[in-house]
Amino acid sequence: MALKSGHVYLLLRGLLRGFVHGAPMTCGAIILAAGRGERMRPLTDSCPKPLLQVHGKALMQWPMEALVRAGVSELMINTAWLGEQIATYFGDRFDPHAGGAQADKSVDTGSVRMHYSDEGLDFGGALETAGGIVRVLPRMSDPFWVLAGDVFVPEFVFSPEAVERFRASTMLAHIWLVPNPPHNAKGDFGLMDGAPVTNDGAARFTYSTIGLYRHALFAPPYCAIAAGNPDGIRAPLAPILRLAIDHGLVSGEIYTGPWVDVGTPERLARLNLSTES
Repeated sequence: MALKSGHVYLLLRGLLRGFVHGAPMTCGAIILAAGRGERMRPLTDSCPKPLLQVHGKALMQWPMEALVRAGVSELMINTAWLGEQIATYFGDRFDPHAGGAQADKSVDTGSVRMHYSDEGLDFGGALETAGGIVRVLPRMSDPFWVLAGDVFVPEFVFSPEAVERFRASTMLAHIWLVPNPPHNAKGDFGLMDGAPVTNDGAARFTYSTIGLYRHALFAPPYCAIAAGNPDGIRAPLAPILRLAIDHGLVSGEIYTGPWVDVGTPERLARLNLSTES
């Protein structure tokens, strides 16, 4: 039966409304930005840590611009503590000029949509890393990027080629590791050339917070949280990742470019005094 023009309009309006308010499989990356930032107090008493300024723009804006340069057109941000500030700052379209004179004016914002998972509004607080990821999983591409909004990695390239290599592999995750900083001298994971990531080993490195992930990692036997996390279960990512590592299903590589875990006011001050941008 042919649809009349009015029916077509109503159908399209309904489809568009569904897309705007949460249709599945739209976002190529999630930036984790829900934490309280206790170690950054008093700076984070009135400002969420990912919005603290680094070299003239919000800390989380640096990887956002890199993702857009790589062709990611849909970004998901999970929020909790002062999350309304993040949503207000960036809006529903990412504007790289919002960060001031240091912003990347080469980025075309015409097709970059912003999506938010407000864990504070929905559940009264942050769901931790895995809980937050599972909450938005129905809206993520497969695979998808995961990164923290409070790490400064100005030269990291979110390469489409890396996505394709990972997609062609049998791994559940591919993570980038960095040389151990003073505050994490023992490292997090082991890695040897040509081998999967290990939970131990002599050559240990620190998780950069950047990785590519498949949906299958967030399902049994690795993760027991229901899809979409309707109950607001709080759960960290590390145990899930370590279980997959035990099964030889996590690959990795070393990143040696500039990397700073902006975890204290002192590190933020040193970073802003540096010339790296």
